[in-house]
Parts: sequence; C-alpha cells; structure tokens
Amino acid sequence: MLVKPRKLQRGDRVATLSPSWGGAGDPELRWRYDQGVKRLEEVFGLQVMPMPSSLKGSAFVYENPEARAADLNAAFADETIKGIFANVGGEDSIRLLPYIDFDVIRENPKIFLGYSDVTISHLFCHKAGISSFYGPAVLTDFAENVAMDAYTVDKIKRTLFSDEVIGEIKPAEEWTSEHLEWDIVNKNTRRKMQPNKGYEVIQGVGIVKGRLIGGCIEVLEFAKGTMLWPEEKYWEDSILFFETSEEKPAPALLKYWLRNYATQGILQKANGIIFGKPQDETYYQEYKEVILQVMKEYKLEHLPILYNLNFGHTEPKLVLPYGAMAAIDCTEATFSILESGVI
Repeated sequence: MLVKPRKLQRGDRVATLSPSWGGAGDPELRWRYDQGVKRLEEVFGLQVMPMPSSLKGSAFVYENPEARAADLNAAFADETIKGIFANVGGEDSIRLLPYIDFDVIRENPKIFLGYSDVTISHLFCHKAGISSFYGPAVLTDFAENVAMDAYTVDKIKRTLFSDEVIGEIKPAEEWTSEHLEWDIVNKNTRRKMQPNKGYEVIQGVGIVKGRLIGGCIEVLEFAKGTMLWPEEKYWEDSILFFETSEEKPAPALLKYWLRNYATQGILQKANGIIFGKPQDETYYQEYKEVILQVMKEYKLEHLPILYNLNFGHTEPKLVLPYGAMAAIDCTEATFSILESGVI
C-alpha cells in the first residue's frame, strides 16, 4: 500500500518545479507560466513558490539534472510546502535518478502532480512508497488559454482537495488536442473543442477492481530494468493505465511494448487496463487493433480493457492517484475510483 498525502486546502503553499524540460523559464514562455500560476492562486486559492532552478531556462535546466533533483528533494523536505506541481513534461527526467533522496520523499508524503515525462518523478514517489497523482501540468492545463476547462478543475478539486471517495469519473463531453503555439498573441484564443465519443469497452465482461499503476507508455520504457521499476507485488491485482505522448508513436511500437509487459507477466497479473485518448485521436483504431492482437497472442482476451479515457496528452483531463483502488465496469462502460486520493 502506498501512503496517501494530506489534502490541499485554500491558502496552502505549493511549489512549482521543472523536473524535465525547463521551458517555463524561457523569456518567450514566461507569460505562460505566470498564467498557470495565476490560476493556481485564483481558482484554487494556493500560494505558489517556484523552486530555485525551475525558472532558469531550458538550457540551464537541461544541463543541470542535479539541480533539478535538488529542487525536487528540497520541495519534499520543506514542511511549509503542501503540494508540488510539475511545470511540464519533456524527455530526460530519468537523468535525475542518481541524485534523488528517496528517504526525504518517504518521510514527507505530499501531493505531487504531473504527466508525460513526469511519469519518472511518479516512479520516484512510488519507489519511496507514497502515492502521487498523474494529471495536469502548469504550462498546459492550468495555463489553458482564456480559462481552465471546468472538467479539469472539477477533477482536481475532487481528487486533491477532498478526502471523500472520488467515485465515478464520467467522460468529458468535449476534448481538444489542437496545437496553438504558446505565443502571447494567442493568449485570448480558445482551442477548438470536439465532441467526445466517451469510453469504449474493447474487451472483457463484468466488473473488476484493482490498484492504479502506469503512466506514459513511452516514458515507462526509460525505467524498465532500473531500480525504479515497480516490484512484482505492485502489478498484482492492478488496473494498469497507459497513454501515448504527442509524439504519436506508431502502432507497431505499442504492440512491441505491450508484448514486453506480457512477457514480464505484468498483463497476466493485472485485473484490467485503461487507455488514455491518443492525442488528436491519431491511430485511434490502429491502437485498438494492436492491443487486441497482443491480448489474443497471450490468451488474455478476458482481460477488461476500457479505452479513450480523458487523461494524459489530451485536454481536459482527469487525475489518477497511484495505488488507489479503482473499478472498470464493462457492462456500463464506466470507470470509478473507489476511495479518496488523499487523507
């Protein structure tokens, strides 16, 4: 069991950091960071403190993984900080591993939120035995043009600010992956939304329950074979969650990665899988086809799989607490989180 952090309350002090790409500190993008911070302050009532290296620009952040890790260690160690929000993802946070103080994280459980390459930082938390939260980032969802999406705001409040059972997570009615340059001239331009098809049961029957574990499937590849890879017990009776990045990996890659999970015995240990909406719905059908192919190859046609959930590289998005008990109902095509994410 992972240790749950305490819930956030209005007035709490939170840290922002750049565990991966450092664009939040680049002069041409600083407006975007400031907009995200304004939402943290005005929508959620939080006091925001950037960690020392997080706004030094992408060149500095790239060249100094030790400084990035020091920010993360310090944010966990600081008792006045109640939550930690990743500015954005990237591609190289695995380079922080030699410098992470797992004891500091273990002894100071607190909310940690982010997605994409932040999957690695979630595995730092997981290794330390604490639950963290796969969800929105400062430069993306919090800094959304014009206003945050109400669906995202609701899921943050339900998951991070309340110790009540999270309950059923309904699909978003609309979605977008439209790419608008992070240029201040676009600040008042909303991205185009599209109707959402909702969740899709691609195989399985009945209701299954399990503890949540997963992340961005490309980023998880960095961790395989390292000390970060979760112990076998965490895969048992799990609900796996996987999503793909803005790089839109070819369906063949998804097939190869899933075969590896099957070869490790991880798919056989799981009680179910949820897949996030592919960005732009690119490869929407093709991904389903290779998922079903791998399940058939390994005689896993019975494993419940729910597809097209609103997490990862799509907006709006829900929040997934690592280690929380969740349920897939194949009859009703619903997804629920059966406990609180926080205490």
